Amino acid sequence: MRNPRSLSRWLSWWLAVLASLGLGLVCSIVYVGASLNLSNKQTDELRHKRDIVRHLVGEIATRDALPSLRHKLDDFFVGHANLELRLIQGSDALLYATPARSSPGAILRRDEFEISVPWSPTTMLRAELILDSSADALLLEQLAWTLLASALGGAAAISVGGAWLVRRALLPVRDLARQAAALSPESVGQPLDGSAQAQELQPLVTQFNALLVRLNRAYQQLEGFNADVAHELRTPLATLIGETELALSRQRDVAELRDVLGSNLEDLQLLAGLVNDMLFLSRADRGERARRHRVDSLAELVSEVIEFHEASMQEAGVTARLRGDGMGTVDAGLVRRALSNLLANATRFAERGSVIEVDIKQDADGRICLSVSNTGPVIPPEHLPRLFDRFYRVDGAREHRDHNHGLGLAIVAAIARMHGGATFVRSAAGTTSVGLTMTVMDSCSVTGH
Repeated sequence: MRNPRSLSRWLSWWLAVLASLGLGLVCSIVYVGASLNLSNKQTDELRHKRDIVRHLVGEIATRDALPSLRHKLDDFFVGHANLELRLIQGSDALLYATPARSSPGAILRRDEFEISVPWSPTTMLRAELILDSSADALLLEQLAWTLLASALGGAAAISVGGAWLVRRALLPVRDLARQAAALSPESVGQPLDGSAQAQELQPLVTQFNALLVRLNRAYQQLEGFNADVAHELRTPLATLIGETELALSRQRDVAELRDVLGSNLEDLQLLAGLVNDMLFLSRADRGERARRHRVDSLAELVSEVIEFHEASMQEAGVTARLRGDGMGTVDAGLVRRALSNLLANATRFAERGSVIEVDIKQDADGRICLSVSNTGPVIPPEHLPRLFDRFYRVDGAREHRDHNHGLGLAIVAAIARMHGGATFVRSAAGTTSVGLTMTVMDSCSVTGH
């Protein structure tokens, strides 16, 4: 398994890299600027000296005044140890030259130009100015080393300081880790203390605390679910054990044993149904999706379910009426199961002589809404949010434990989730409507009333 990356080392490393790049860029700019300034200074100095040489030569009216020119040039170059001048007439006639002042290996910069001779308009003097820039080169070299040392030292200082700041900034994260490590199943609902955390960590603390609340609720629901499962299994198991012990307590004929086995079979079927429903809910909780197939008419599918429940509805003294239609890709088996649970629930609690309304609605986006409404006792508002919880019953009047183990509406909610939808319930003015929405793959036209 790949080792997790250290955030502090990663931040420290990149802080060092960025500091080195930043300081290197600044130092490079300083070095280039200094080099350009020195180069411009040298150019200005050569141009200035060239103008002076032109002026001095221009003051000589006759060739006999050459000694005076040499004297003036000697006086001018006194104190300019980095400058040399050579005046050449024609191809090789050297009229003036300053003593050689540059050392071997010196960095020289030359400026050659021509000067007209006053005493001979047709003759041009070739002048050569030589500037020894070794001092400037040495200065630039010293500046380069100074800037390099400054950049490396500054980068090292910033890196060390940045690493310390990063570790200090991550101390709240370690504190959160210690708080999270201290959580246990008994204290899973206790929120993390984020009062001392940085502003950037507040959303993380808030979301983590919200997760703890959901986890605590799920943990409590799991404990309640275990208790409900034990309670639901205890009654049929106790009945099976009692009837079996009673049957074995004395000699019985075949007819009596057949009655006992038939009664036990009913309880076993109830247990099998409970186990199958729990397995279905477990698969739905693990994210199993519906196996969709195209259904051209949901009304036909609902009519089949109503026909299946016709006998129980006649016994309860109610009838069913279907309104609307829709089509799309759904899991027909799961839709039948959800509608069967909703219709059975409505039949149990509907008033005799009333009509159960089954509505199918489909919007322009293809989202289907199936609802079953019955006339009967109103469900108190505080029970509505938990109506689809497992094994949840509103009151004793709605228990019907002999035929219902409390997972019907939970299965409806699971089927809605498997179709990308949700459940809803409304109970007011003597009418209770329970249903689900489903996202179908096809966008279909809406039919119905």
